[in-house]
Amino acid sequence: MSATDLSPLLLEFPAPGVALLRLHRPQASNALSLELQALLSQRFSELGSDPEVRCIVLTGGDKVFAAGGDITSMAGVGPIDIVQRHTERVWAPIQHCPKPVIAAVCGYAYGGGCELAMHADLIVAGKSARFCQPEVRIGIMPGIGGTQRLLRAVGKVKAMRMALTGQPITAEEAWVAGLVSDLVDDDRVQAHALELAVSIAALPALAVEQIKEVILAGMDASLESALALERKANALLFASRDQKEGMQAFIEKRGARFEGC
Repeated sequence: MSATDLSPLLLEFPAPGVALLRLHRPQASNALSLELQALLSQRFSELGSDPEVRCIVLTGGDKVFAAGGDITSMAGVGPIDIVQRHTERVWAPIQHCPKPVIAAVCGYAYGGGCELAMHADLIVAGKSARFCQPEVRIGIMPGIGGTQRLLRAVGKVKAMRMALTGQPITAEEAWVAGLVSDLVDDDRVQAHALELAVSIAALPALAVEQIKEVILAGMDASLESALALERKANALLFASRDQKEGMQAFIEKRGARFEGC
């Protein structure tokens, strides 16, 4: 086994424009240790600024996406220690990644694992996947966006039920609630996520980036403000070469050759 294989986070480039990040702590059910969180932060910073990367797939193992935070690193610490970890800074490169992120979830995504999946723009889940925010059962609460992203994804009452009971929901329930974008057979999760990533990577990069930015920025804005953002972003794209190429290719009934500019 190579030193790379011993890393808790593996990076592959399975297709042009596509990066695949794999959580790799099988002995700990991919629990999000401080080291793994730091590596995720570093990799997302690098991939987010890499012009060759158009889409990122984040996955775990066949039986577990991520079990949550590493409880052993939290059990004996106090509130000042937790504050000084500044998880908001560690997770910022994931939250603000300009490239589309697809979470491919097999098995369970619990606690921090569920919160990590919710940082993605699309979630592909296997039919046996489970999503859970169990923090209340050990005397704490979600602390990496679990209350707020869950609220925005599934609404108040379903978010309340998950956070207040700590009980998991099935992939089917998550799909019906709007937490999951794609529900597939377990053995198709990574392949389906990669197919989505390849299709997105082949599209005009500036348009993809602007769509993601406007959707996320508009979520917490008034409708009028969000529509103004949309109009300006759309107008900006008319300065791109890919817009000219895309429309000309449509008129000429041929495949477009996008350059990402």
